[in-house]
Amino acid sequence: MKVTDTIMDQILAIRDTGLTNMFAVNTVQRLAYDRNYFELVMFIENEPAAYVKFIMTGDRS
Repeated sequence: MKVTDTIMDQILAIRDTGLTNMFAVNTVQRLAYDRNYFELVMFIENEPAAYVKFIMTGDRS
């Protein structure tokens, strides 16, 4: 699955809070859930490798 514009925006919004290390996936999911970023919650659950690839490289494919 590809990182959509919505998912990218949600990842960046969580990152910009400064509340967690983006590799702390469970915390990222909790913060996303609390903000109703359900697309991101499900993306991390279903595509953890694509999530890590995006946060490390910015590659959306």
